[in-house]
Amino acid sequence: MTALFALATSLLWGLADFGGGLLTRRTPALTVVVVSQVITAAVLGVIVTATGGWSEAGPRLWYAVAAGVVGPVAMLCFYQALALGPMGVVSPLGSLGVAVPVGVGLIAGERPDLLQGAGVAVAVAGVVLAGGPQLRGAPVQRRAVLLTLVAAFGFGGVMSLIAHASTTVTGLFLALFVQRVTNVAVGGGALYVSVRRGGRALPEAGGAAAVRAALPALAFVGLADVAANGTYSLAAQHGPVTVAAVLASLYPVVTALAARGFLKERLRGVQAAGAGLALVGTVLLATG
Repeated sequence: MTALFALATSLLWGLADFGGGLLTRRTPALTVVVVSQVITAAVLGVIVTATGGWSEAGPRLWYAVAAGVVGPVAMLCFYQALALGPMGVVSPLGSLGVAVPVGVGLIAGERPDLLQGAGVAVAVAGVVLAGGPQLRGAPVQRRAVLLTLVAAFGFGGVMSLIAHASTTVTGLFLALFVQRVTNVAVGGGALYVSVRRGGRALPEAGGAAAVRAALPALAFVGLADVAANGTYSLAAQHGPVTVAAVLASLYPVVTALAARGFLKERLRGVQAAGAGLALVGTVLLATG
């Protein structure tokens, strides 16, 4: 079950990143984050009410609050790093956040066997290569590297925090709701500050009408992201965190394949090799 839930996580995160990337080409990134999370929080609020999740409130929800604070900060750092570029370096570095949950698992006493250890190494290498790392060309600004590393460890921190936010399915719904409400508060505050400083909240072309037209896509991005958080939490609860984290971090492969399938972007040789290594690592982890 761990492998199944973790692979579902990578699929959902990969599709969410792909959709979010398309939306941010036309709409300010903070607006995409805030609107998608508002929709998701509303849906989760209905689910929590219908399942009686409010009764699961307890101290563990502070993990969800922390995840809700860290998530938007990590995403903002990641978008700023992508703006500084080069993307061929930023993208694969962003996947290094897997070190956080893997490290937490090792500290907790998890010890992968030899086959799983090999799978971890192969899968991580595949994820980095699937991002299409730029081995030559434009120099990388130190600020871009720093922002990317902050984002990566922020993403990894969210994975670890949300995995500890609940022990039951109904409690998980409540934890995800709290996380999303916190996301909206933090992201909304950042958007307000951005607008006060002269930034844009609406697309240049179409304004509010363009945002309304994009609501289905925004809903998909938000719901896919929250579903990924949920499946990762289940994966971490059903098996070794070291395995769940690595398998869940295959999402850059999904994003690259989605770009190939929907946008007809050609995979570079290094990306194709990375996708193959990620597949091999997945097999080793699943059979280990």
